Amino acid sequence: MYFYQPSQGHGLPHDPLNAIIGPRPIGWIASLDAQGRRNLAPYSFFNCFNYRPPIIGFASSGWKDSVQNIVETKEFVWNLATRDLASAMNETSASLPHGEDEFAVAGLTPAASRFVKAPRVAESPVNFECKLSQCIQLTAADGTPVESWLVLGEVVGIHIDERLLENGIYQTARTNPVLRAGGPTAYYTISDSHRFDLVRPDAR
Repeated sequence: MYFYQPSQGHGLPHDPLNAIIGPRPIGWIASLDAQGRRNLAPYSFFNCFNYRPPIIGFASSGWKDSVQNIVETKEFVWNLATRDLASAMNETSASLPHGEDEFAVAGLTPAASRFVKAPRVAESPVNFECKLSQCIQLTAADGTPVESWLVLGEVVGIHIDERLLENGIYQTARTNPVLRAGGPTAYYTISDSHRFDLVRPDAR
């Protein structure tokens, strides 16, 4: 078994942590700043953390525009990144001057949301409108603050392309979602050919 202490370095060509915890869903986050200027950025530390009420979250390494905007306006939109939108999603990861519109840079269409002012990505087949619930600075085990922030939001509105629903059941693989893997460039998608089903065992 290869063993290392993260505090002492991994000794490998690339940190394996991101590859081990993966593939990871993409938090493609749209927000507005206090002046109403649009921002759109992908985050690979993203997931769903609660069912009712639905709460999703992403972690930002550093205090970035998305975090600043969400703290100011108390809202954001998550957009599903698909294989067809992968290049555009990647374009929105570029470090642009504050206030520059990633929607325009990536050739994406902002669409009005129903309950928040932050726009949706019109080309994305699924969007979650979210209200900020918590913004938490992470700490190490000894309590030392880490320069990363976990942003959690309650999902207050969900938009789903109806072509993704079959007999009322959402078809996960049909969207060809983009998932982040290890290394500086690796991504994956999923396929129904790799699906398997398990039934949760009864209480014992």
